[in-house]
Amino acid sequence: MAEDNIRGVVRGSAEVPLSILELAAVGSGVTPTETLRASTELARRAEKWGYHRIWVAEHHGMPSVASSSPAVLIAHLAAATRTIRLGSGGVMLPNHAPLIVAEQFGTLHALHPGRIDLGLGRAPGTDQATARALRRHGLDADDFPEQLAELTAFLDGAFPEGHPLQKVVAIPRSPESGRPPIWLLGSSGFSAQLAGILGLPFAFAHHFSAANTLPALELYRSSFQPSSVLDRPYALIGVSAVAADTSARALRLARPGALSMLRLRRGAPQPIPTPEEAEAYPYSGLEEGFVQEYLSNVVLGDPAEVREGLDALRKRTEADELMITTLVHDPADRIRSYELVAQAYGLIPSS
Repeated sequence: MAEDNIRGVVRGSAEVPLSILELAAVGSGVTPTETLRASTELARRAEKWGYHRIWVAEHHGMPSVASSSPAVLIAHLAAATRTIRLGSGGVMLPNHAPLIVAEQFGTLHALHPGRIDLGLGRAPGTDQATARALRRHGLDADDFPEQLAELTAFLDGAFPEGHPLQKVVAIPRSPESGRPPIWLLGSSGFSAQLAGILGLPFAFAHHFSAANTLPALELYRSSFQPSSVLDRPYALIGVSAVAADTSARALRLARPGALSMLRLRRGAPQPIPTPEEAEAYPYSGLEEGFVQEYLSNVVLGDPAEVREGLDALRKRTEADELMITTLVHDPADRIRSYELVAQAYGLIPSS
């Protein structure tokens, strides 16, 4: 597999490729249809602005997230664009039979060869009740290495002789153009070490597991063994960022995301509140502490401040790529934030 299917292109004055994790966040009073239309518009603009790739994440049972079916959304975004890479950040493999994933991403790869990434995670991406509804075949996170090996064999058409699934074929396959690159995603050390041992690219969820970022990246790099996929480690990190024309506005836009996460942690997920709703919420001392902790892990401010924060994070982690995710109420504010980041790095001229 060619390395340029994995390693991104550096553009503008950025030191590493810049990419987007699109959560298809549904705001209060915003319909899923409006949200997904905004995701499509973001993909078109991100391609024009010079972002390297857009991934969508698998979440279930969350009123604030419309990306419950990554393969469907990837197909739509890929059809609306021409060159930007699209992928999953990620497909939660224990939720699915490996054959289904191989067929879905084999189809995507056949439709859009050379543009599709298959990022895989081992968490449910939802609450326990929904996870049980998804996983009626009985698989769980402990089966992840076995599932990964099975999925890889389906994509490569290469089960070993005598394997019980040797005669099962995932269709479509495109041997002439290879298969989508597999990435392992993680928020702790398990997938970091597994990605290193297998010589796969690794994506770490710094945006919600910042305390584990440096240990996980060190474990990935120290465990790395060259493979037919990569000759040296390649790690991206997901990072929350909100850019606005002023620092004060960026903070105002970011606080609804904090309230949304607070509600999620309390088992009462709702759509992303408006800035006005976030300002009017009667926070207790503990709740305000949660909000401040959440915001401390968001790179926010005007474009120069956001660039400074992203550059400092990249230097500290030595990440090979930054994948930005922006959790705000209004889709227009989300798109504008990505535009301002692109301008800050000279990907597009400042308006």
